[in-house]
Amino acid sequence: MNNFTATTTSVKVGYNRFLLLVAGLGGLLYGVDVGIISGALPYLEATSGLSANQLSMIVAAVLLGSAISTLFAGVLSDWLGRKKMMFFSGLLFVISIPIIALSHGYWPLVSGRLLQGISAGLIGVVVPLYLAECLGASNRGKGTAIFQWLLTLGIVAAALIAVFYSKQLEHVAALGDAQKLYSAQDHAWRNIFWVSLPPGILFVLGSLLLAESPRWLYRRGQKDAARAALLRSRTDEQAATELREMEETAAAKRAMASDVGHKMKESLLARKYVIPFLLACIILACNQATGVNSIIGFNTNILIQAGLNDVQAHTSNLIFTFVNFLVTIVGVMLVDKKGRKFLLSIGSAGIICTLLAIACVFHNTEKQRVDLKAAVQSMVDPTNQTLALQMDSEASRQLFAREGSRPANLVIVYSYGDFTAASKIIRSDDANARITIDRENTVPRNRVVAFFQNPFANLEQSKTAPLKIDNAIVTPVPSERNGWLTAILTYLFMAFFAVGPGVCVWLALSELMPTRIRSNGMSIALLINQAVSTIIALIFLPSVGKHGYATMFFMFAGCTVVYFITAFFFLPETKGKTLEEIEAHFEGGKR
Repeated sequence: MNNFTATTTSVKVGYNRFLLLVAGLGGLLYGVDVGIISGALPYLEATSGLSANQLSMIVAAVLLGSAISTLFAGVLSDWLGRKKMMFFSGLLFVISIPIIALSHGYWPLVSGRLLQGISAGLIGVVVPLYLAECLGASNRGKGTAIFQWLLTLGIVAAALIAVFYSKQLEHVAALGDAQKLYSAQDHAWRNIFWVSLPPGILFVLGSLLLAESPRWLYRRGQKDAARAALLRSRTDEQAATELREMEETAAAKRAMASDVGHKMKESLLARKYVIPFLLACIILACNQATGVNSIIGFNTNILIQAGLNDVQAHTSNLIFTFVNFLVTIVGVMLVDKKGRKFLLSIGSAGIICTLLAIACVFHNTEKQRVDLKAAVQSMVDPTNQTLALQMDSEASRQLFAREGSRPANLVIVYSYGDFTAASKIIRSDDANARITIDRENTVPRNRVVAFFQNPFANLEQSKTAPLKIDNAIVTPVPSERNGWLTAILTYLFMAFFAVGPGVCVWLALSELMPTRIRSNGMSIALLINQAVSTIIALIFLPSVGKHGYATMFFMFAGCTVVYFITAFFFLPETKGKTLEEIEAHFEGGKR
């Protein structure tokens, strides 16, 4: 009997570990979704011939997909069940990889990345929900922490993969064969996505072996199935206790039903609803207005433009992701000791300082920018209204003549009628670099796409308008020392974000919202969060091309000032308070 009990206990412990492993794989996939594009983007940019607008859309597609699926994740998981939604979210990720890796064009790339975003949005909602409902009280904190830590580890893993391929490409580049380098870069970004496929497959298979959430089963009237699900990870006594608690909770809800009419009469414009809702929306909007997702997604590109070479930039990006991973652990340890308000205030203040410092570093270089739009306009093919500029051509040598032997960056901002775009940023010392501008990749094909790009544009007129070079900006490439200074500042930025907003924002959100509006209020706040993130990612590269990195980082710093003021002056400390005490604070100003 003792052997049987020991064996049973061992099986239950093993299942709990397996559950945490599968949930952790979900966090890993979420992190890979966010981080993988940073390593792949420089090679995709070098080989795809896509404009800066299109590359920004490929980065933003994940955030857009996540925003869409976040809205419906809760409803779908209530309808279909947590287990099925975990399986479905993993399946979407698995399907997205071959779509991206085998693509030869803009729309397959966007479609694949959109699927990845939908997968990430579902995982981000359903997996924590599943953990909360399946883990016992003693393991619940550990489970949530593992999901968050492995999310940041997923970003680290994506950076590691990119470093591996950057070192391979360094050897190819040393051969001096342009065609081999182009081919290697094309294979590199595709392989970076392929390598992320195995964790997705493991997550899909693992989710099939998990039990459904016992609380979801109980709410569906499947008491026996709920008990069986509990017994996979609990003893008979623990399972009976939790079932009894579910019954008591259900009875309490029925008893409260008679009070619903009174609560529904209470205005949603009451102080205790409006103030916490507005606070939550401002905090979540400002959380993304720090530029964090774009800085993660474009980090390698930022560091290359700051003065590092390809391998150095990828190595620095790896350190950047490790900082995120390690400081997140510190934040998790401090959040219940120091409190949400304290960490958000310290974090946002540090973010402001680091963003301003990064902006000043870029400003020192970008103030030397020269606009050569007249020279580039003369290179436009008057017949086809296109431009093809190769770095090893005589025309390019004339453009960079004033820089002498110093390498320089070139970005072209151009338009066809009402549709403006920016080219990718290329370096004069990269013989394989090429800018190709044509109408097909700039002017939308239909009115629906045109509306989202510019709702006031005249599509028909733009289809025949000449190519106009608005700006052709040449900027000296900063020194390697400048690049490492920028890298160190991005590490500090990530550390301040991870210890404050990265850890606290979701906790503060769930605690701020009153019970009556929690589900709808959180959905709206999350939608605002994702919308801000998507918009920033969409405009990042075109804005950098036209106005420079300094302008973007100054803008992020300005938005973070609003974040700091909100956190320091208006956000109440919620540490150690019940949800009812927090609601009472907003209702009558009591603490």
